[in-house]
Amino acid sequence: MNYHELVIQFKQIFQRADYRVFFSPGRINLIGEHTDYNGGNVFPCAITFGTAAIAKERNDALIRLYSLNFPDKGIMEFSIDHLDYRKEHDWANYPKGMIRYLKEQGYNISTGMDILFYGNIPNGAGLSSSASIELATGVVLEGIFNLTINRLELVKTGKRVENEFIGVNSGIMDQFAIGMGKANHAILLDCNTLKFEYAPIHLKDHKIIIMNTNKRRELADSKYNERRNECEQALAQLQSDISVSTLGELTEAAFEAHKHVITSDVLQRRARHAVYENQRTLKASEALRNGNLDKFGKLMNESHISLRDDYEVTGIELDTLVSVAWEQPGVLGARMTGAGFGGCAIAIVENAEVDQFIEEVGHQYRTAIGYDATFYVASVGDGAREVKKTEVAM
Repeated sequence: MNYHELVIQFKQIFQRADYRVFFSPGRINLIGEHTDYNGGNVFPCAITFGTAAIAKERNDALIRLYSLNFPDKGIMEFSIDHLDYRKEHDWANYPKGMIRYLKEQGYNISTGMDILFYGNIPNGAGLSSSASIELATGVVLEGIFNLTINRLELVKTGKRVENEFIGVNSGIMDQFAIGMGKANHAILLDCNTLKFEYAPIHLKDHKIIIMNTNKRRELADSKYNERRNECEQALAQLQSDISVSTLGELTEAAFEAHKHVITSDVLQRRARHAVYENQRTLKASEALRNGNLDKFGKLMNESHISLRDDYEVTGIELDTLVSVAWEQPGVLGARMTGAGFGGCAIAIVENAEVDQFIEEVGHQYRTAIGYDATFYVASVGDGAREVKKTEVAM
């Protein structure tokens, strides 16, 4: 659905003639999985799939929200003076939380508004649709109320909505990549300090293919907490032998020299993944800067193997997609992306081989798993922003 079609829907649903258009991307993490809460680096980028928002302020206190992704929910209505979390407001709690916290921070959000949302990020795929809605709401408020909000502050507000308003204990990577994204660049982000740098992605004759297992990530939350706990235990044991505050501070050599103090094989493997994966993000960033796509692809493969064997968060669906992808011609590398246990994997594939890749990987996945995977050819795009009227008319 293009912007022009969304504007027609907005006019019909809200009976409004005037409007402004905003877009907030989804994200993929190219490498650096389960490193964020271990004080390490991540390496995400914004993608051109995401959430469009068509919006206009009102002259009363009423906020009306509608999602074309959840038409059965109808228009969600509430007052700008009553912004508490309500279970029955479902998806609308994400924009509601952004409005509430930005108001509390002193921004002059003085009237109600009508907003239509439409996302083309597959729900439950782990490409961060919730953070995309949060940042879409942020740029809507910035635009229609003529606010000047520091972008990092907007990113942190999105994380706060996720953590405090919704109650999900997630890190800052999703909102950061979506808020700070830059076309044709990945972001090397130190999750401890929030220091970051852009690394150019020159894929030359290659495309990034997103492969959705279409398995909902029902295990991801419980296993996520379990892995966090295991890493904390491993770190506590290492601290009896070496002065570190996070696993992310360790080099591979330092880990190998001190790993003997970790009492169990399982905890040792969890810590090894956190340490080696963090180092892979630094090597991957350097490889991209040098235009060394082959090296980057090898690091992706190593990342998946570590997530499969040491961290044990992949599962048969992701392992099937990735192992079949590795066998295809024109593939530089492939790995799971996101928390694991379902969701998506990514592959870097030569342009000339993309169609054949999708057909062959799709066929083998269906044969092995019994249902279809879905494939998306992704481009690396800009962060959340207002869309120019000239783009809407196209």
